[in-house]
Amino acid sequence: MKNLFLILMGIASLSLRAQNLDSALKVIPQPVTPVKEKNALKFNLNEDGSRYFQVTFLNQVWVRYNESNDGTTLFGKKAPSTFDIGIRRTRIQMFGQITEHTFVYFQFGQNNFNNTYLYSSSGNRKFAAFFHDAVCEYKVGKGNQLKLGGGLTVTTGVSRFSQPSAGTIMALDLPVFLQYGVDQNDLFNRKLAIYARGQVGKLDYRVFLANDFPVNSNGSAAPTLGKNATFVNPLAFPANGSNAKAPGINNQYGGYFAYNFFENEDHTTPYMRGTYLGAKKIWNIAFGAAYQKAATWYLAKDTTGAYTDTTFADMLHIGIETFLDMPINKEKGTAVSAFLGYYNTNYGHNYLRYNGLMNPATGTGATNLVQAGAFGNAFPMFGTGQVIYAQAGYLMSKKLLGEGHGQLMPFASAQYADYEALEHKPMLILDAGFNWMIKGHTSKISVDYQNRPTFHYDDNGHVQQGLRKSCLIVQYQIYI
Repeated sequence: MKNLFLILMGIASLSLRAQNLDSALKVIPQPVTPVKEKNALKFNLNEDGSRYFQVTFLNQVWVRYNESNDGTTLFGKKAPSTFDIGIRRTRIQMFGQITEHTFVYFQFGQNNFNNTYLYSSSGNRKFAAFFHDAVCEYKVGKGNQLKLGGGLTVTTGVSRFSQPSAGTIMALDLPVFLQYGVDQNDLFNRKLAIYARGQVGKLDYRVFLANDFPVNSNGSAAPTLGKNATFVNPLAFPANGSNAKAPGINNQYGGYFAYNFFENEDHTTPYMRGTYLGAKKIWNIAFGAAYQKAATWYLAKDTTGAYTDTTFADMLHIGIETFLDMPINKEKGTAVSAFLGYYNTNYGHNYLRYNGLMNPATGTGATNLVQAGAFGNAFPMFGTGQVIYAQAGYLMSKKLLGEGHGQLMPFASAQYADYEALEHKPMLILDAGFNWMIKGHTSKISVDYQNRPTFHYDDNGHVQQGLRKSCLIVQYQIYI
């Protein structure tokens, strides 16, 4: 009996020691198997992923303080400054290489949605989202040498910023003047077009033919025929009591050609990337152009000196530019991005168009403005003349904020324009700010300070430059 008791005590002691050992082992940190993240919402259609369908989402939210142009009103009240919250862009992209040769691309979304959205138009704040792109593309051969496409597309000429990837831009926003017909004779910079694009060696090219939209279908009142060129309004025909001169709406043609000295750029979609954040070594020079016969019209003097002679003008834009984006120190994650472009923009005699991005105001009480739309944050963005645009940024070391806290990327840009309608008074826009790349372009916060000019007519009817105005914008972008 005594022996049995000793055996049971021994078993109990061993069991207790085993429990204590098990408890001790639980305290010791165990190795964690890393969770593999997907870089994209991508569905493979075959084993190697060469055929796939992918969905991406973009949302850009702005919080902004703006010094208003002189005379600005907001909902009928004088507004020397404004504060607003808005959605600059919200988009869904759906695209994929669904067969070896067939590529499709769709984009659906909305732009410039704040509390003044459609205030002076339909008044329906729910009338917003639309298809930006709907493209079918056929790849000839196995490489990127030739792709033939058509549909509602951004593929165009003049500049890489005429067909930009908005989710990957370095500065807070785009140089929108390079979307030269935006919401005039296109659909938010997209056109119904056929195109060819490809890469042959170091040459990246694209050429297109587009059916342009008439200006009277853009949702706003068509501009009145006058002494300065505006886009042709076919509903205003016959002009001067006769339709003998009516040119109709002509097709637009153009192309863009870039030579890459180092690596070739991405070529999946027709959009051109803003910055690669050091992932590629890119330097290229490029030439672009867009042409449309009799795109605009204006009244010229007749034999009596009166402005009654309806005259049509061809639209021709030409651009020469260079783009550099490359790593500096791969261990630190530093990189540089820079861009410089010169553009000759010809819309016809004295063409000028004011535009304010997601304008935070609704009207003006001023009577000496160069154009009626020169209120809020608007400035003479488009015009017949010459333009120089430059931007530069530096992606700082990932060690600066510490591992896992992202990177900072300060940037600056400048747009200088010499427009006929401003009587060659210089138009200079300056921007400076920084991006906090929390996780690249996927999650980033951008801060931008902008300084812009204002213009007005003096008592003799000549253009004069007024006080410069400023704007501060904070943006949070999610892009997956």
